[in-house]
Amino acid sequence: MLPDTSDGVSEHDRQGAPKPPSPIMLLVAFGGLSAALAAGYGVLFTIAADYRDEYGISENWIGIIIGIGFIAGFLSQITIAPFADRGHAKKLVLGGVFVNVLGLVLMAFGTSLVPILVGRFISGIGIGAAAPAIKRIVVLADPANLGQNMGRLLAADVFGFAMGPAISAVLVGPFGIPSPFLVVAAVTLMLLPMVARVDVVEATEPPARRFAIDLLASRPFAGAVTLGAVTFIMIGSFDALWDVVHKDLGTTDWIANLGITLFGLPLIFLGPIGGRLAQTWGPFKLGSIGLFFAAGLMIIYGFLPAGGLIFAVAMVHAISDGLTISSAGVAVSMVVPADRQAGAHGVIGAAQAISAGVMASVTGAIYGSFGQAAAYTVAGVVMIVLTMVGVWLARSAWNLNDASNRA
Repeated sequence: MLPDTSDGVSEHDRQGAPKPPSPIMLLVAFGGLSAALAAGYGVLFTIAADYRDEYGISENWIGIIIGIGFIAGFLSQITIAPFADRGHAKKLVLGGVFVNVLGLVLMAFGTSLVPILVGRFISGIGIGAAAPAIKRIVVLADPANLGQNMGRLLAADVFGFAMGPAISAVLVGPFGIPSPFLVVAAVTLMLLPMVARVDVVEATEPPARRFAIDLLASRPFAGAVTLGAVTFIMIGSFDALWDVVHKDLGTTDWIANLGITLFGLPLIFLGPIGGRLAQTWGPFKLGSIGLFFAAGLMIIYGFLPAGGLIFAVAMVHAISDGLTISSAGVAVSMVVPADRQAGAHGVIGAAQAISAGVMASVTGAIYGSFGQAAAYTVAGVVMIVLTMVGVWLARSAWNLNDASNRA
């Protein structure tokens, strides 16, 4: 649907406006910013056990700290993100990034539960405003290659997330818990002037509806959103459990701290390939296969007795995710009109945020009460059931691919 619809920009404005920068330039600028946003979360991900050991915060509250950021992202993406389709995409990117930095600074200086929770909530609001606007800008800059470009954005996100644990491993020991948050905040601010100088094509004819919830009336879109939510059920559970499970198993520090960085490498290199494969072969086919496989691996994690074994399975998991994890986002871009891209990505982002937030809290609580096997098994079973629901919803678009979309 995307290539045949208006992007909300009039022909007069196209002729009178300066030529927009190349898609590659946009990917460099906004991909770098996307990586910086993800790095802040990567830092939090590996500091969870330090919160428990240094500040006395329980596993249940660690899960809530991680989850509340996703809940904030849900609220932001539902209510704020659609304004990117109304001529404010660049403003949302810059404003959202600045709000995220404020949240990082608060988390850096918080030494108890409440300021850390508030900082995480503020950070989630900022990321939720900026991320769908970034996707809109990049997708509409080069619709013919949206799959590959979505995969490149994924690679940037994963690179930033993977750098977070590395930054923490280097800085926390000599400089304390605040240091990685402050470094990421400083680097993010340094990127803002470059992004501010990039011209983007903004919508001048906004969609009739301010919010994008009505898009869920389309079953293929609802199916894509469901599959995207399953992906973040996996991510929320994985994130909430990784650090505490490895600490409790006595895993060596390099695996506990840098294992997630190594996990990210296949996703960085395979993300663009997976995005292109989703566009050409079919995002619903590829995405559902990847999620069923990942659900099986999540269950296996629950019964592994050593951190080294978890790490080995995680490397297989990373290769699968690299080839399939961008499929839901590609599906959204392919089934939604161009002038509603930000709102649509806000809806799937909101579903992903709330799914990750709820599952991070739930699996953290299950782990604290019932242990490793129960937490991972619940996550895997939920993934299987909801993937089946997503496939059923998207059945009319099961064979959707780039060739059928153009036709």
